[in-house]
Amino acid sequence: MTDVLLTDYAWPDDALERDVIERAGFSLASGASAPAPAAEIEALVRRHRPRAIMTCWARVSADAIAAAPDLRIVQRLGVGLDNIDVAAATARKVVVTNVPDYCVEEVSDHAVGLALAWARGIVAFDRSVKAGAWAPESARLHRVRDLNVGIVGYGRIGRRTAEKLAPFGVRILAQSPSYTGGHVAEAAAFDVLLAASDIVIIHAPLTDATHHLFDAARIAAMKPGAFLINVSRGPIVDNAALLAALDEGRLAGAGLDVVESEPSPPPEIVARPDVIVTPHVAFSSAASLAELRRRAAEEVVRVLRGESAQFPCNAVN
Repeated sequence: MTDVLLTDYAWPDDALERDVIERAGFSLASGASAPAPAAEIEALVRRHRPRAIMTCWARVSADAIAAAPDLRIVQRLGVGLDNIDVAAATARKVVVTNVPDYCVEEVSDHAVGLALAWARGIVAFDRSVKAGAWAPESARLHRVRDLNVGIVGYGRIGRRTAEKLAPFGVRILAQSPSYTGGHVAEAAAFDVLLAASDIVIIHAPLTDATHHLFDAARIAAMKPGAFLINVSRGPIVDNAALLAALDEGRLAGAGLDVVESEPSPPPEIVARPDVIVTPHVAFSSAASLAELRRRAAEEVVRVLRGESAQFPCNAVN
């Protein structure tokens, strides 16, 4: 039996995790760097029978959880829990944890960067000039101060995005189940936010309720010519609905750090000149990755020592 199984990792090695865990007196086994299919993860769990599972992108299914009879914790190396069967873990009284605030600065920076890149045509003109054109007369740019920005999901990251946008003088609207105002943004109903916003930024988590939250009807309710930014999870936006809105000119474009069906997103979307795409890296910086890896490993050590988790995401009384 292994104490800790690291299913996968999105960095060159497992040295930082191994150092924290082994210095605490526990053993670590690692899978491949790239996430394996769920069946392979289940086989890996059966082989190692760990007391703790750490996962980055790999799917931790109900079968994987059942294959480790002494499992005490499933630790996400990240924020979202959509790759973990939280219900199965809860039924087994296995705590599921994450690191909810390690990349607040990075993701909010990325959202603001995508907004500015669209408003000022930075990416589009870079592509144009590199392709041999020099056409300043084609510019259809925006005064940022005149824009309305809607933020869907107003937790840690959404609030930080608003704080960074506020000095530009934009009007900021926010929609979140728990937000009623009092911070930087005006609280707004979802339909009001969509109709009023020149830029809509998605910071909501992926849940059953937010899957395809931006479907054809919601995208049609957006302000004509708006720009949609998704730095949360790809399946919150329906690819077919987004593509149709872009084809018809109802949206001016999109800025996507995440895309439904990644890491093989539809070429019809990513190849478009009116879409800016980055490969799910909004969370990433040298500082954020080091913090994520260290804090995730420390949480695992804490639980294996019999202490309470700092960031439990389920109730396992």
